Amino acid sequence: MSIQAVVLAAGEGMRLRPLTKNRPKVLLPAGNRPILEHVLDAVVGAGIRDITVVVGYKKEQVLKFLNTYPVPVKTVVQSKQLGTFHAVSCAKSEVTADRLLIVPGDNYVNAESIRALIREENGALVAPHKRPWDYGVITQKEGILCSTNMHAHDVPSGSLVETGAYILGKKLYEAFFEIDEPDKIVNDMPYTGHNVKVVEAKGWYDADCFTDLLELNRYLLGKQKPIIRGSVDQRAVIRGHVVLGKNVKVGPGTVINGPAVIGDDCEIHPNVCIEAGTALGARVTVEPFTYLKNSIVMSDTVIGAQSRVVDSIIGEGCSLEQVGTSSYGFGAVIGDRTTVGAFTRLRGAVIGNNVEIDGGRLIETEIPNDTRVM
Repeated sequence: MSIQAVVLAAGEGMRLRPLTKNRPKVLLPAGNRPILEHVLDAVVGAGIRDITVVVGYKKEQVLKFLNTYPVPVKTVVQSKQLGTFHAVSCAKSEVTADRLLIVPGDNYVNAESIRALIREENGALVAPHKRPWDYGVITQKEGILCSTNMHAHDVPSGSLVETGAYILGKKLYEAFFEIDEPDKIVNDMPYTGHNVKVVEAKGWYDADCFTDLLELNRYLLGKQKPIIRGSVDQRAVIRGHVVLGKNVKVGPGTVINGPAVIGDDCEIHPNVCIEAGTALGARVTVEPFTYLKNSIVMSDTVIGAQSRVVDSIIGEGCSLEQVGTSSYGFGAVIGDRTTVGAFTRLRGAVIGNNVEIDGGRLIETEIPNDTRVM
């Protein structure tokens, strides 16, 4: 029987501001690749080639990315972001197959989980989560989905939640497209004769907050095959799962302990230490005597000499001079094109885009976009 996939990539990702001010959540990097790319790889890896992507927020960026993806996909536009089920309904005109796979484009899911899901006629992919109260907590009976309780507060950590991925047979998805309030369909299914099997995911992450994105990044770095494409000084040390992109230069005395990924055209100066969980985008410069651990550094950023960046996410085109982060849940989140002066210390700081911070400061709060801190 034929299967079509609808991948939902229209949302903004407000909880990840300022990172999503200039890009949609689906294009945030995890393992040095957009989250959406991992999702499409999983759908294709499960044997599905008929794919429609619903775009909306910053749609031009998503369309530009999709034009580079090796498998052709169709696109439809959700002009206003009115929720998951509204996004699915925007693809109604494209759906003609026997079964419909619905997958969020901003949640990582692996091909194994999708293959398990599509074995069912009607199924919902679920997973345990440490913060189930932030999701739809499911109830089931003998493997059949009974109900979903959104934002339940009286459930233990590790309870099963909906991932937003479903497989629907033609009768169910046609019913779904016809009703006025599709959000109710999951709770109504037991009463309409459409039994929906509960399928537990083998690999699923939702980068719903900064620490989630760092956790997903670590997970994906550990899945990559080590490869060295750049130039490594003979006095440098590379250990574990490390990926070095094209034209990377690693100076003497530098130590890189994987899993870690260094993007194309990066320059890693002498006596740098890059520890596990670190991903550097393209054209990143790391100056001498700097320590990086469990962090995402996006493209075209400069990390100055004698910096310490831990548990942090740094946007594109930033310049950090001799900064230090200490983790308070996370070290720092810094938006695009932000400059941080020397001897600045960051602890649990969320700094916006286009911010200038003079040196010698302790920042523990949120700094809005386009701010000058003197």
